[in-house]
Amino acid sequence: MPTADALARLPAFRDAPPGVAAALARHAAERSYGAGEVLFLAGAEPAALHVVLEGRVRVVRGRGDRQHVVHREGPGGTLGEVPLFAGGGYPATAIAAEPTRCAVLTRDAIRAAIAAEPQVAFFLLERLAARVRTLVTRLDGLALQSATARLADWLLARPLDRAGRGVSLGMTQGELAEELGTVREVVVRGLRALQRRDAIRSLGGGRFEIVSRETLRAIAEG
Repeated sequence: MPTADALARLPAFRDAPPGVAAALARHAAERSYGAGEVLFLAGAEPAALHVVLEGRVRVVRGRGDRQHVVHREGPGGTLGEVPLFAGGGYPATAIAAEPTRCAVLTRDAIRAAIAAEPQVAFFLLERLAARVRTLVTRLDGLALQSATARLADWLLARPLDRAGRGVSLGMTQGELAEELGTVREVVVRGLRALQRRDAIRSLGGGRFEIVSRETLRAIAEG
């Protein structure tokens, strides 16, 4: 069982009323997942809400080799709340991107937590609202930007190295394709196109020098 202190230290709980973390912790179980392990599958009957305590989770949707990341969750992120409350199966598959620990709450556990602390309901509503806002932003990007423009925008958001010039993809090109809602071949072509336009330069090992932020920004804006 996770402790109330462990939950309270998570970013999502910093502005929550003090009783929220305690109520959830009292009714939650804790589960660990290895890198690549599936938390739940798209279409499966919803069993529980997951709160990420440690690690990273990718939530992906698609068919066959073509998948895209719906959202990613780190410490404090919640998973599986929509089907748990609205019914139906999970709309996407959740996969641990690295060793991950989660607080797991069944529907009955959530009911008990809300009965003990009504502010839990408002906390979960705020998480749902934030999820909707994130998904709308992603949909806008998919609908209004080309794959190369999304790639440029993504590179602009990556943290720079100590020299202030280079960025690391931080994932495989296949995973980046899922993040951008495309396929690996399109990502490869996009990286080559950005290099031809002197926006970036390959440093090897999945690292790139940002040659011109202005060019990258212009491509991102279409």
